[in-house]
Amino acid sequence: MVRKKTAGSLPDMETHSEGFRANRAARRKVLVEDYVELISDLLSEGNEARQVDIAGRLGVSQPTVAKMLSRLSTEGFVIQKPYRGVFLTPAGQEMADKARLRHQVVEAFLLALGVSEDNARIDAEGLEHYVGFETLQAFEAALQGGLQAFMKGVKSGRD
Repeated sequence: MVRKKTAGSLPDMETHSEGFRANRAARRKVLVEDYVELISDLLSEGNEARQVDIAGRLGVSQPTVAKMLSRLSTEGFVIQKPYRGVFLTPAGQEMADKARLRHQVVEAFLLALGVSEDNARIDAEGLEHYVGFETLQAFEAALQGGLQAFMKGVKSGRD
């Protein structure tokens, strides 16, 4: 059941502003998480994480990548070795692992809802950064509780 919002039903100021604060914090982390997750993926596949590869996969210019790698290095998430590419620090690997886990849960949830593989992958790439811990736990509980089977029953009931 979807509740309609009526005029004058604003939550208190603290509650209302919390959603906006959380969204701004997530937006600040999006690029950092995308970069460290991609670097981790490239390294785990046995490839080097080079600026040219990162730029190509993210669809950005090499100078953009260089600027972000400088930031990631300053923040302690990566180490750049001349002529060898980029490597994650333990803090960078931890961030990449957490982002990857969130991505996998969100993507699995979308797939269980019946979203196509391509759209689930694309949408999970954005949603993974914004989903909160409680929501992520709810996604996992729904998946473990048989969401995919339930959704198949819903779809077959409409046919």
